[in-house]
Amino acid sequence: MAFTHTVASRRYVFADLKTLLAKASPARSGDYLAGVAAGSEEERMAARMALADVPLAQFLNEALVPYESDEVTRLIVDRHDGSAFHAIPAATVGDLRNWLLLHETDTEMLARVAPGITPEMAAAVSKLMRNQDLIAVSRKCRVVTRFRNTLGLPGRLAVRLQPNHPTDDPKGIAAAIIDGLLYGCGDATIGINPASDNLGAIVALLRLVDELRCRYDVPTQSCVLTHVTNTLRAIEQGAPVDLVFQSVAGSEQANASFGIDLALLEEAQAAALALGRGTVGENLMYFETGQGSALSANAHHGVDQQTMEARAYAVARAFSPLLVNTVVGFIGPEYLYDGKQIVRAGLEDHFCGKLLGLPMGCDICYTNHAEADQDDMDTLLTLFGVAGVNYIMGVPGADDIMLNYQSTSFHDALYLRESLGLQPAPEFARWLQAMGITDASGRLADLAERQPLLQLAQGL
Repeated sequence: MAFTHTVASRRYVFADLKTLLAKASPARSGDYLAGVAAGSEEERMAARMALADVPLAQFLNEALVPYESDEVTRLIVDRHDGSAFHAIPAATVGDLRNWLLLHETDTEMLARVAPGITPEMAAAVSKLMRNQDLIAVSRKCRVVTRFRNTLGLPGRLAVRLQPNHPTDDPKGIAAAIIDGLLYGCGDATIGINPASDNLGAIVALLRLVDELRCRYDVPTQSCVLTHVTNTLRAIEQGAPVDLVFQSVAGSEQANASFGIDLALLEEAQAAALALGRGTVGENLMYFETGQGSALSANAHHGVDQQTMEARAYAVARAFSPLLVNTVVGFIGPEYLYDGKQIVRAGLEDHFCGKLLGLPMGCDICYTNHAEADQDDMDTLLTLFGVAGVNYIMGVPGADDIMLNYQSTSFHDALYLRESLGLQPAPEFARWLQAMGITDASGRLADLAERQPLLQLAQGL
């Protein structure tokens, strides 16, 4: 089905829904690389005007990636909640935007309709929204998850403590963990990206974090961000696995390039649930995504990268995860060229994930060859705080010395919490106060008072 719109006496024709969505996307280098971007700002605006008039039901009738050959499409279609969809008082994409922005459209209403919104609908409406629109709606979407603590509550901001080391040195990792805890970080998870896929090293890291967590009764969860097959093997060896991590993408072909499918994720989830390690809940899957992953695997099927990213959230949604985050600028400038594109993509991803009912966080990051800097990350960090992001990353010095990219630091998390009056997860906040790391008001205590973790750090 073709779509048309006329601007200044020029008639633009968009051959199908896939083309229309791509042409309506804000400019980004990945879509130009894929050859799907609008050729001019006028064409982009014509596409947005045409997109605003598209009935939401069209997304249920026109698959962007064929149903017969793609299990992600089948997941989206087969699990769509028709009753939740019919509860949305909006006929078109433009109507949906207007309804989302109404003051009367509150958190409870958004949670009820989330199962009726497809990733393609979420991506479509995001293309009609300014940055402030994305922030305003995201802030109303609250998704609460639990394992050993409670994440996503209003007025809370969690931090994934990321203590990576280029050689997986236990002392280096332990020092970074203690450093992060002393700054009040780690409630989302203590999550290590291992430098090696060696199973023995992975199990050793799992035991290292678990021993430290148990010694001080830290109410958080640990994760070694290795491939899901390694996590399954670690469970078989009796390792203390809390969370199951995996990168996911928006098509079956792209997921195959990661060495996964839905059945494998189901197997890993069942294995981890059988361990019964959660204390306040059973959300234990951790997924990371990022715009451009499907394109980099040549598995985008001609779909724009932001819509493909939203489709990855359908995979995540099927597993009731504890954590989901977009590693927004990690893939590089071929996909998001500069700070402006990274900021926009991050807000889009957070909005789409939250609208679909996911506990969204973000690795606010860039590579050193991108046209971006830490000021851009400060901007996005602050916007996310206003938008109600569930969690961010805490990396020593904001510089990951193993993955070689720039992210956000323990100090950045302190800035955001103090500037916006945000607190850690409630169970973690109580622990921080009991350990003398924070005072009764939740502010960081003087360094000399942060005992006994400080003593342990000095003994390393």
